[in-house]
Amino acid sequence: MPEFKRIAAKEELPPPGEAREFILGEKTVCIANVNGQVSAMDNVCGHRGGPLGQGLVDGGKVMCPWHGWRWDPETGASMERPEVKIEVYPLMVEGDDVLVKV
Repeated sequence: MPEFKRIAAKEELPPPGEAREFILGEKTVCIANVNGQVSAMDNVCGHRGGPLGQGLVDGGKVMCPWHGWRWDPETGASMERPEVKIEVYPLMVEGDDVLVKV
């Protein structure tokens, strides 16, 4: 059963309106800050495999830098095709540590 693991320091989190890539073991995770709410999701866009952590936050959604597909950071659903989803991971901040359960 997966458990929470440290992925970053709180100070490394992206500012509101931005997303960043973080490495956790062999996995790259996208952490996005949507209006002060931080979330974690798979970094691989379900459309063509683009790096979501290099994209933008637009209208409360994480936008892939390759083709502009937008993803809901709470559900992982695509705004272009809601039946296409990516994995969303539980995230918590504990003191100065950011923890994710992958």
